Amino acid sequence: MNNGPAGFQNAPVTKGLIITSAIFSIVIGMQHGASACSLSYQGIVRKLHLWRLVTSAFVFSSTPELMFGLCLLYYFRVFERQIGSNKYSVFVLFSVIFTTFFELISLVVFKDPISIGLTPGPYGLIFSSFIPFYFDIPVSTWFRIFGIQFSDKSFVYLAGLQLLISSRKRSFIPGLCGIIAGLSYRLNVFGIRRIKFPEQIASAVSRFSLPTMLMGLSSTSSRENVTREAVASYDREFEDEFAAATPLLRVTIDPSEQAVSTLVAMGFDRNLAIEALAQADNDISAATNLLLETQSH
Repeated sequence: MNNGPAGFQNAPVTKGLIITSAIFSIVIGMQHGASACSLSYQGIVRKLHLWRLVTSAFVFSSTPELMFGLCLLYYFRVFERQIGSNKYSVFVLFSVIFTTFFELISLVVFKDPISIGLTPGPYGLIFSSFIPFYFDIPVSTWFRIFGIQFSDKSFVYLAGLQLLISSRKRSFIPGLCGIIAGLSYRLNVFGIRRIKFPEQIASAVSRFSLPTMLMGLSSTSSRENVTREAVASYDREFEDEFAAATPLLRVTIDPSEQAVSTLVAMGFDRNLAIEALAQADNDISAATNLLLETQSH
């Protein structure tokens, strides 16, 4: 399964999240331990250590969790490319807030599942992302290992399962809260899927040169201010370039409507998606690569 070009191209928010989590985990988590960053009934409700609401959303408590978590965050950058950095930032904020809210409820109800509290880290964002991963990312290949059938998505699920049970109840509860947050976003609770950050906020971020994540949001919002005429002109030039690059390969088969819809959902023009699928023999991954490579020229 291919989720686009390597690196953080068109994914500045993901880049900011990964850098922030890595730095916070090393500087704070590894030095002071999980108990200093996690949400706990004693720390939040009784001692009012409200700063843990921030550290618990970014700091991994161990090296294995850090590695699995950052790998999953890096893979899920495909969603930022699909919906754009502005809306993805809303998804990130929604996931973190809702997950933290459900975690606080669990602490009040269960009075700490474990004495040192819940496992810290961006579990909310990671497991919220499994919801669009399940519904929106198609399976491109199937294979068998020892007679058991797997898909190219299986390895992502296995990495998520490893992270989910890494600390037993302490990690399972944040993961479950993240899944609930992802389902809430999927169901468009409070109309969240229509919300975008105002341009004024993005402009302020640009002026004050805040961290990489917010800079990515600012540049994305600025690009969205391009006039319709300029966008239409770009699309025509892109289509001409695509046609010139592949003059001998014209549409010879009718791509499936499901494959076309998948590429359109990723943000590609419908006509270009049909052409790319024809060139790639209706292979979604190959068509996505072709569109992204053509777009980068």
